[in-house]
Amino acid sequence: MTTRILPAVGDPDAARSVSTLLSQLPDAEPAQPVTDSTQLVDTLARLAAASLDELPEVVLVHERIGPVPALELVREVALRFPAVGVVLITADASPVLFSAAMDSGARGLVTLPLGYEELASRVQAAAQWSLGVRRHLGGGAERITGPGGTVVTVSGAKGGVGATVTAVHLALAARASGRSVALVDMDLQSGDIASYLDVQFRRSVADLATIADISPRVLQDAVYVHETGLSLLLAPAEGERGEEVTDRAARQVVSALRGRHEVVVLDCGSRLDSANAAAIEMADTALLVTTPDVVAVRAAKRTVRMWERLQVRKAEETVTLVNRHHRSTEIQPPLVQKITGTRVAGVAVPAQFKELQAVVDAGRLHELDAKSTVKQALWTLAGELGLVQAAGQPGKELARAGDRGSLGLRRRTGGR
Repeated sequence: MTTRILPAVGDPDAARSVSTLLSQLPDAEPAQPVTDSTQLVDTLARLAAASLDELPEVVLVHERIGPVPALELVREVALRFPAVGVVLITADASPVLFSAAMDSGARGLVTLPLGYEELASRVQAAAQWSLGVRRHLGGGAERITGPGGTVVTVSGAKGGVGATVTAVHLALAARASGRSVALVDMDLQSGDIASYLDVQFRRSVADLATIADISPRVLQDAVYVHETGLSLLLAPAEGERGEEVTDRAARQVVSALRGRHEVVVLDCGSRLDSANAAAIEMADTALLVTTPDVVAVRAAKRTVRMWERLQVRKAEETVTLVNRHHRSTEIQPPLVQKITGTRVAGVAVPAQFKELQAVVDAGRLHELDAKSTVKQALWTLAGELGLVQAAGQPGKELARAGDRGSLGLRRRTGGR
């Protein structure tokens, strides 16, 4: 039987060496090497979305892959695509690294410089393990697509543009349609989700930062279940503790939540640090919120360019939401799209802060009236982003949740 192998090697010379050896393996079908972690995950997600059978049996991860460190990438692939055997290529053959690789989910380790016999043995073992998992999945294989729940990050072009309100209502809309939803406050120094939803809870995302392997029980202890049914993972009350949350910790938290919820919404605020950069990179959808004024749109453009320079997110893979929109505003969504180079959401949120003021001051944002045009716009956006269950009939799901205001807007906008 043919073994499909996908190498992930950033260095061109190393990639040629790996490809040459793989081409000599019997019954092997090596793919063209991918050059970075983002390309690897995107490739696997695309194949998994088509069918489990489209995934390669073996993925080879070189130790110098980037921008995500090799062990973190092994862990992410193992969690999101459990039917793929991952083999780490490294110059360090120490027991410590071997143990760390196995803990991350690797099925084998090949030492540098590469040798034919060792590579063939590790690839064969990983391929046999992968085939065994797929046989075990049997008839349910088509239902398992690998990536897990949908992850959406919400970032602000600058402070005060409405990122938190947007994140909260995207999560509420998904929950109202019957989906299991986690809402995470990744604005680690100044997050306000607890204030908006009138929550007092001593646990936070910082409590998970030092845990090597986040079990379901550990995750459950850190999450607050809100009266709306949302699972909340809050920012630390002491802003300085936000520094404890590294990019590695953020990846573990997002992966753990993605495995247990159908939708994960992360409020990343307007400040970019290593933790929310990792979350934005992992997200299925990265939403950038701006207001239609010169200062905010310039800030949105700076943010998009920074994400590109840091290889966090490409402009064309980012969705921009125009908040506080008014027809008389000089800056309209098409101009925002042209300036930022991103895709602008099909719905703009109207400038109606008076609708929000009472519930914001009371810390009851979830009780915003269904007739509110702000709520209608944000819940329509949730449908546009695919966060609402039964996407073919979003109106029925929202009606079942008792939200007639949002349903009315969907009918008027053609059910976007």
